Amino acid sequence: MQLSTNLLLAPIAGYCDVSYRLVVRQQGGLGMGFTDLLCPQGVLRQNYRSMVLAATCLEDAPLGMQLYGNEDDPLCEAARWAQDHGAAVIDLNMGCPVDKITKRNGGSKLLCDPAGAARLAARVVKAVDVPVTAKLRLGWDRQHIVAPQLAAWLEEVGISAITIHGRTADMQFGGKVSLEGIAAVVAAVKRIPVIGNGDVRCPADALRMLEATGCAGVMIGRAALSSPWIFRDTWSYLTTGVVQAAPSIEDKCRIMQRHFVNIIRFRGVRAAIAEMRQRASWYGKQMHPCQMLKERMRWIQTPADLDAVIESFLYWRREVEARAATRP
Repeated sequence: MQLSTNLLLAPIAGYCDVSYRLVVRQQGGLGMGFTDLLCPQGVLRQNYRSMVLAATCLEDAPLGMQLYGNEDDPLCEAARWAQDHGAAVIDLNMGCPVDKITKRNGGSKLLCDPAGAARLAARVVKAVDVPVTAKLRLGWDRQHIVAPQLAAWLEEVGISAITIHGRTADMQFGGKVSLEGIAAVVAAVKRIPVIGNGDVRCPADALRMLEATGCAGVMIGRAALSSPWIFRDTWSYLTTGVVQAAPSIEDKCRIMQRHFVNIIRFRGVRAAIAEMRQRASWYGKQMHPCQMLKERMRWIQTPADLDAVIESFLYWRREVEARAATRP
């Protein structure tokens, strides 16, 4: 399949649901988004939590659905379910370092048995008609770097693309991403694209990763949570050398409101209020000074409250900027 750009939104647990993916897509520059990692048993039983994570719509395309598990889990059946419910790509999580995933022998625990991980991938590839990809880390720890060999094996069994986060599992989300490690994975495969991931906080970071590693694309995660327009800016920078002007404060507030409306659409008012109370602090990272906004958002009870807080904040910001403009 051909993507419109080589920029992908990472499947960040707890953040990148359909409501937020639509916000990112509306800003432009995104080639593909991914669901949160999905439990095979959860999607097959269609329990509420899994259905929230797997929710999508026609505007949310192309979409990759990410599954985690081990050889004892019904991954093939879950992959067929995902294919039938909107997934253009099935992504196998072989990189999540979180205990609740690795204790079930999923995520980055698969890196401890690379041959077994390749066999598992082969079964999923044969089970579906859509492309199957895999997201890896470099290895379980620095003494066991397995990603280059595993990537080569995954290519042999039919995996269509590799995303490599340039950390080991034991690093969690600390330390510095190894561009050399990502480059080694690029060198290990023959034909399939490799997507680099980790520590991309601005457009220049994306260009640096592409140039230093030879990877075909870049996956961006946490930086997008406070700047959903980062894909627009990065694509502009990669193609023209120019980063577009940042959205105005009013534009950023309207993005928050659209996000809120999206959550209501898919999960209802109560969930939208609870989530936006938390997400306001992420948006606020790009809206300083905004302490008033973050504090008042904690107490919203209705959609009207959210609109009132935002309009009050915008009025206050205009007053602040007006006073600053008149100072000698």
